[in-house]
Amino acid sequence: MSFFTIGHRGVMGVEPENTLRSFVRAHREGLDGIELDLHLSKDGALVVMHDETVDRTTDGKGPIKDFTLAELRQLDAGQGERVPLFEEVLEAVPELPVQAEIKDVAAARVLAELLRERALLERVSVLSFHDEALWEVRELLPEARTVLVAGRTGPDLVSRARTVGARLVSLELRKLSLDVVERCHAADVEVMAWTVNTPRDLALARALGLDGAATDVPDIKRAVAADR
Repeated sequence: MSFFTIGHRGVMGVEPENTLRSFVRAHREGLDGIELDLHLSKDGALVVMHDETVDRTTDGKGPIKDFTLAELRQLDAGQGERVPLFEEVLEAVPELPVQAEIKDVAAARVLAELLRERALLERVSVLSFHDEALWEVRELLPEARTVLVAGRTGPDLVSRARTVGARLVSLELRKLSLDVVERCHAADVEVMAWTVNTPRDLALARALGLDGAATDVPDIKRAVAADR
């Protein structure tokens, strides 16, 4: 059975998360794709950061939405790296599949417009915990690939995925069960987990019959390749 590996914020276990350095390392290590997080700057730029604030991952303080792109560029995002634009990541790892997670719902329309303008629908999948963000993307781009990121595995999981047009759901590994995976697969919905970082995690993911996983470390890709 094939099993895909997605570099979580690049390979954040060994490089500064959501930086060009981290994404290039993920590409070099042979991961099947990368995952990143999107917010809008004060002046409407699609910037790649996970949290609502810059506090944890840079030497600055305050909400991302209060910074212009130029101001964000002045911050150190780790080892001298700068906060990247979404377009810069695409250019840094050409052809590598990308899972773009919408953290700020307002970014949905901006992302959809960019995907259309740059003909990226085959390369970029749109993820979110926010059903409304995925719905908006699908309304604007019916052919977009959407992925529902869910914090819970209740009985409405499949119906939520169908409503937003998602053929893949991303769930926390520790919250998954064989029943959840089988329900999704029966509805032709694939399942991936976050975050698979150890041989034990990988063994559990394979036992559950998952289709893939997000990982912080290159070792998981090597373990999957060796298993094949």
